[in-house]
Amino acid sequence: MVYGVFKVLIGILCICVISSGAFLRAECSIDTIIVNGKVEHAPRKGMVKVQLIYPKDKIGESGDVTVDDGSFRIPILFFTQSRAPFLNGTIPAQKCARKPKTIVVLLIANDQEYDRVSLDMAKDFQKIEPSTYVLRSEILLQGPEGTTPMQ
Repeated sequence: MVYGVFKVLIGILCICVISSGAFLRAECSIDTIIVNGKVEHAPRKGMVKVQLIYPKDKIGESGDVTVDDGSFRIPILFFTQSRAPFLNGTIPAQKCARKPKTIVVLLIANDQEYDRVSLDMAKDFQKIEPSTYVLRSEILLQGPEGTTPMQ
């Protein structure tokens, strides 16, 4: 009887410890890159896409937004951990310095690309908070000439 109660208490304690996240604690942050700008001659149903490119041309996170009143703002979250937490059953030291090298911004509509800008993370962005990067100055994308501005 005492053994059965003890066994149940140990089981409950294990569930509480596991569900508390004690073993699941993330050591690396999730950072945000905010890309904002304007579109001149925005095409109807125009969309701005942003793609993060890491060293060795590894493609990372992306986001998109429909152009609204000729302007856009796209926040993109990225995980700073550059190593998997488990490799071959061992736990390596986590490295929390993963950052994109290049940010590619595209203006597209109806599967046609109208403009493309490549931004350098180190030169074109500044850190405004411990985990937030913003453009030093907003970008200007060009839509097709002769397109009436969106109203």
